Amino acid sequence: MTDAVATRDALRIVGQPVVRHDARDKVVAATAYAADWALPGMLHAAVLRSPYPSARIVRLETKRATAMAGVAVVLTAKDVPRNTLATDVPGQTTAVGPLRATLHVLAEDRVRHQGEPVALVAAETLELARDAVEAIEVEYEVTPGVFTPEAALAPGAPPVHGTGNLLAQWRIARGDVAKALAGANVVVEGEYTTQLVDAAYLEPESGVAWIDSDGVITIRLSTQVIEHFRDVAEVLQVPQNRVRVIGTYLGGGFGGKEDVTVEAYLGLLTLKTGRPVKMVWTRQESLLSRAKRHPYRLRYRTGANAHGEIVAQQIELLADAGAYAYLSALVLLYSTVTAAGPYRVPAVEVDARVAYTNNPPTSAMRGFGAMQTVFAYESQLDRVARALGMDPVAVRRVNALRRGDTLPVGQVIETHVAIPELCERAWAALGPPTAARAPHIKVGRGLACNFQPYGRIVWLHDWASAWVGFEMDGSLVIRCGCPDVGGGQASSLCQIAAEVLGVTLTRISVHVSDSALTPLAGTTTASRQLYMSGNAVLKTARELRAGLLGVAAAMLGGDADDLDMDEDRVVTRDGRTLAIAGLLAECARVGVPRSHLGVYHAPAGEPVDLATGSGKVFPDYTFGAHAAEVEVDTETGLVRVLGYAAAHDVGRAINPQSVEGQIQGGAVQGLGYGLMEEVVVENGINLTTSFATYLIPTAADVPDVRAVVVESGEGLGPFNARGIGEPPIGPPAAAIANAIEAATGARITRLPITAERVARALGLLD
Repeated sequence: MTDAVATRDALRIVGQPVVRHDARDKVVAATAYAADWALPGMLHAAVLRSPYPSARIVRLETKRATAMAGVAVVLTAKDVPRNTLATDVPGQTTAVGPLRATLHVLAEDRVRHQGEPVALVAAETLELARDAVEAIEVEYEVTPGVFTPEAALAPGAPPVHGTGNLLAQWRIARGDVAKALAGANVVVEGEYTTQLVDAAYLEPESGVAWIDSDGVITIRLSTQVIEHFRDVAEVLQVPQNRVRVIGTYLGGGFGGKEDVTVEAYLGLLTLKTGRPVKMVWTRQESLLSRAKRHPYRLRYRTGANAHGEIVAQQIELLADAGAYAYLSALVLLYSTVTAAGPYRVPAVEVDARVAYTNNPPTSAMRGFGAMQTVFAYESQLDRVARALGMDPVAVRRVNALRRGDTLPVGQVIETHVAIPELCERAWAALGPPTAARAPHIKVGRGLACNFQPYGRIVWLHDWASAWVGFEMDGSLVIRCGCPDVGGGQASSLCQIAAEVLGVTLTRISVHVSDSALTPLAGTTTASRQLYMSGNAVLKTARELRAGLLGVAAAMLGGDADDLDMDEDRVVTRDGRTLAIAGLLAECARVGVPRSHLGVYHAPAGEPVDLATGSGKVFPDYTFGAHAAEVEVDTETGLVRVLGYAAAHDVGRAINPQSVEGQIQGGAVQGLGYGLMEEVVVENGINLTTSFATYLIPTAADVPDVRAVVVESGEGLGPFNARGIGEPPIGPPAAAIANAIEAATGARITRLPITAERVARALGLLD
């Protein structure tokens, strides 16, 4: 483990809790989000959506809507040049295999889930657009549907698509599981259920589109992926260079804005009308129609010896993809790789499946398949500890992965695993135990660990690019296509460039998220942007620095290796200085570039056979441990979180303030997942279409989260950082469940952990 404290002293900007460049505008409400944009002559758009989860479209009549005054256009599937969107990521098919369904832009002959889009309207006002939607006449013939993965995979089940309902299956087999379980001192069996969850961001899906004077369709929207310009171009059947996507700052994404949302609709409507078009989904529409987090059923058999060492895990995972493939096969892959947890397990079997149903589609959400499994494997480990009379910290210390260990999938862990330290620090951060307030109030503490990959799968050959350049006065410009989703991605790029080039932060401007004007940097997903775009800026800045210092060495005399850049100057070892502006003037005179475009390529690999455990899947992993103290009212089942601590090894904190914010925000979102959030669907009908019924935690529901930032200095990101966007959401649900069992002896196996479910586990309800 690298001594990060010793190396931190050599850094000036990286590692400092600087104020992010966008902080002031957000505090004073000056940030322009996607829905804040408007253009002269702008039309307003609305979508007609199916009320049924499974039905044939018998008749679709738009004449009355089209004839309404103020309605510019009404579009159905026959009006879309190419009415399909790919539900995979370019380059992904070698890893996942062809996904067996495409997403229709607008429904053609049938609908497969409630909320599926059937028609589009653009009108002079939003009210007119909505009236026109109501005027569209649709006759449906309701058809049988399937509403659980088990029902979908049963013999004779109605097919959601023509190829059967099994979307994807992954298997891992390592060691002799049956023999290991037979020889175990204790075997714990458990079945766990996680729920359908919405991203529930405060900013719904929104955007505005127009056609520039040169004929380029420009779409400004809230998105995590500006590369969707290619998808829009395919739908419109125009060259990709005729579509431009500009990403705004996001009011939340959490994976929900990774897939195409409004951009294809906006592109279609502005192409058909020749006018600017705006679309903003309502909260009801967002909760009804957006892809959700996958619900899972997880079955575990865990064997351990008398010392608490896990000897075998037998795991079965079953996930609900909903009506379309989206990213379900990849989500399931993440679940499969992480199913055994951050622990040494010599014998493992994992059988993971995901099935189509007529429920709302499911896709990416923060944690991306690696968090549902945490609830199961951390519950199992606590049950092993309880059966053997072991301390929860001790059982994790005994089993924690170490550098050089091999995961069940065959990947060797190449960096430090801080699980024992993280457990101890999270547990200690809770402080002295809280005394119960009354005899019927029980207080308990729980611990949960996780590991989360950061960066995309190695066989996708990920890359990101960045441009860094000086103006003649010594100010610096960064251009990078990474969307900033609120996690401080853009500000981190400024800190990295400032560290390398010695420029004062206030003299740096950064431009992000424009498919036409910023070098492409990939998606803001998979906890990858600091890793990928950060490394791209670091590489680019270092290459630019090398060229500049070569000129400076000639001006000052001596070797470029003896020069440094700090506080807008070049500095020699003996204290002489050269202003950056003077250096740039000389560079201009001798023809040395003052800017540089660089590309960072992540370590690559080839697809592996998971079943045989033959190689590397992800670049690296982030490790965490959370501790919770709860009180349980044994008369009502009500759970209140009294204290919470979250410890993560981030490799290096580029901006500790942003890192703490990510840890705290992720933990709170994870507490919502554990205690209250659920999209309730009955026979394909979504009953949770407002924040009155979809409950998210408020300040009154959670305590202050104590963020414990550990810096091992061993990440693969810039200055050895590790990704931290997703990891903190994983452990909270398991930590709460373990704390409840510690307080009451009752084991909760279904999320969310509502008062009713606790009361039933306590025997208060039938």
